[in-house]
Amino acid sequence: MGFIWWIIVGLIAGWATGKIMRGEGYGTLVDIIVGIVGAVIGGWIMSSLGFAARGGMIYTILVAIGGAVILTWIIRLIAGNRTGGTGGLRRAA
Repeated sequence: MGFIWWIIVGLIAGWATGKIMRGEGYGTLVDIIVGIVGAVIGGWIMSSLGFAARGGMIYTILVAIGGAVILTWIIRLIAGNRTGGTGGLRRAA
């Protein structure tokens, strides 16, 4: 059951991160992986800050989303933003 839980949290975190970061995501599988890795990163950050990991399902999902947002930000810094946007700036017509 733990493995299924990680996939569900990863799916939710990956989807939410795609919406928060205003990208199209990287595809379902990679979004799940980013969400799972983000959960690990978020959990590590929260434990480093002294927060206990006893917050339940909502806490776990929010920490996973936070970690996935940080991971996506780092990935985009390294690989560049593939969405073809203007970096949040609109050009004058």
